This record gives sequence, structure tokens and C-alpha cells, in this order.
Amino acid sequence: MTDTASARSGDIRADYLAHARQRQMYSGILLLVFTLLMVSGFQLADARNAGGFWTGIHQFFDFPSEVVSEAIAKAGNLPGLMWTFLPSLIETINIAGVATLIGACGGALLSLLSTRGLARFPALIPVFRRLMDAMRAIPEIVIALVLIFLLGGGPVPAMIAIAFHTTGALGKLFSEVSENADRKPVEGLASAGASWSQSMWLGVLPQVMPNWLSYALLRFEINVRASAILGFVGSGGIGYDLKTAMQWGQGRYDQVVAIFLLLFATIVVIDQVSSHFRHKLVKGH
Repeated sequence: MTDTASARSGDIRADYLAHARQRQMYSGILLLVFTLLMVSGFQLADARNAGGFWTGIHQFFDFPSEVVSEAIAKAGNLPGLMWTFLPSLIETINIAGVATLIGACGGALLSLLSTRGLARFPALIPVFRRLMDAMRAIPEIVIALVLIFLLGGGPVPAMIAIAFHTTGALGKLFSEVSENADRKPVEGLASAGASWSQSMWLGVLPQVMPNWLSYALLRFEINVRASAILGFVGSGGIGYDLKTAMQWGQGRYDQVVAIFLLLFATIVVIDQVSSHFRHKLVKGH
């Protein structure tokens, strides 16, 4: 009996070691393939670049040092410049806020329609899932460029572009949360004659709302940065002011630094406030 147990234990150990060696081999192969892809991709990009990476790397810090030195020389202007660009920052935050609100509402609807066991039309679950995939796949800047061509420059194209992408992103996250919701309240409401919308509102939303709000706040942080970036393509906000200041070049670098400081402070404040409320929503205290 003891010999049989020892033999079985030895077989298990041998199988485990063989499995471990197999995993190490696969990991090594994947690492090798990844390294080769990185090296070949870098060489291709360097060959197609206007100037070689290694030949120009010594100039990497020339532009940042020029910007910082001018900002230091004009340090007294920074508070006034930050106050001047404050309205543009507010516009950027408004774009991100409206886009997040629209995206969260659209994502909530799509998530419920694409969650197994909760969907109003189960046969259309793959359709709604592919729709969210398409929304996430198209970058905001591509949507914004198309809308600027159609609608002209301004905050509206940026808002629509960010809301479109946010709907797909939050819809996916919300759906994952909804899949873990308890189905018993929904079944009880349905047996009592409640409609699908009533079952979702009373049976599902109270369970998932803390996590949904947490994801929405996190997305708001991301959308503030996205809104600033879209300003570079003419979508308004503080990103447009940053692009203009950088295009003017030397003599306006103090404006560049003022905008960067304003953006940095805003992102830090939003991050801290959002983290605080996300913690309270998820942990409950």
C-alpha cells in the first residue's frame, strides 16, 4: 500500500515537473518571439524615420531644456498665464464631463442588452457586443477628425468622439459587472409581473451601481486627458491653446509650461477626488 502511494506520488511529481518544464519552454519561446518583433519593429521604424534614432538621441533634451529655461526666466508670468488659460481648462473639463455622462448612459443600456441572463433580446446579444467592440476599436482622434471635417472645429466634435468611444469602453466594463449580479431579485420581480425595464431598475441597478459609478469616475479622468489631446486637432479646449503656443515657438514657451502646470494640477486633483469617491462607493465607507 505504501509502495503504491509512493509510486503515485512520484508520478504526480514527475507530471508536475514535466508540465513546469513545458510551461517554461513556451514562456521562453513567447519571450523570444516578442523580443524579435520588438527589435525588427524598431529597426523598421528607425529606417523609415526622417532621421536616425541613435544619431539624434543626443538632442533629446534640447527642446525640453529650452522650454524650461525660458519658463524659469519668465517665472513671474506663470500665475497670470495660468489664470488666462483657466477658461480653456474649464471647457476641456466640460467636454470630458458631458462625454462621460453620455457614454455612461449609453454604456449602461448596451451592457444590460448584452449581458446573458439579463438581456431583453437574447438573440441580439452578439450584435450589441460587436457594436461595443466597434466603438472601442475606433480611436477618438479619428472620429474627431471626421466630425471636424463635417461640423467644423470646436468642442462638439470632441465631445461626440469621446462619448462614442466611452460608450463602448464603459459598456464592456458595465457588462462584466452585470454578469456577476444576483439573478434572484430579477426573477422575483418578473414573477410579480414587472416589465424588463422595471426588473433592471429595481433588481439589477442597486447591485451594480457602486461599481458602475467607480468605472465612470475612472473614465472621467481618462476623458479629461483625451479632451486635452483632441485640442491639437482643432477640437477646442486647453489642448488647442497648447498647440498654438508650441507652434509660435520660442518666446511663447512660458505659456506652454503654464498650460502643462495647469493640466498637471487638474489631473492630480481629479485623480485624488475620484479615487476618494471610488473608494467610498466600492468599500462603503
